[in-house]
Amino acid sequence: MTDTERYSIRDLSDEFDVTPRALRFYEDKGLISPERKGLQRIYDRRDKARLSLILRGKRLGFSLAEIRDWLDLYELQDGEVAQAEMLLEASQGRMVSLVQQREDIEATIAELEEQMQFVRDWLSKRGIDTSAKRDEAA
Repeated sequence: MTDTERYSIRDLSDEFDVTPRALRFYEDKGLISPERKGLQRIYDRRDKARLSLILRGKRLGFSLAEIRDWLDLYELQDGEVAQAEMLLEASQGRMVSLVQQREDIEATIAELEEQMQFVRDWLSKRGIDTSAKRDEAA
């Protein structure tokens, strides 16, 4: 972009692979605040950094309220520990949830593999070859 690091809605949409509508939504929610020149939105380096954090928060499964708290953390002055502790607690809670989901998925996969092997063995005892179907699925 330019030396002043200013971005159009199209610039950020393309760079972050989001729709202009998504950027307007984040603006409506107060998560980013571009400058206005008539109807045109002009984003700066701060907006770009905040958008990066918003999208990271979404990927990590945080709600918009939690993302707002996360963004506010970057605006805090030294000594504002309570909000940092709150973010840490939310992150730990999310981690616990994700670990549980992973364990549930791994258990489901193991159960499916066991069921599939049972059916293969059953078919094999009846002289039906399932190896071609197994190769197709892989």
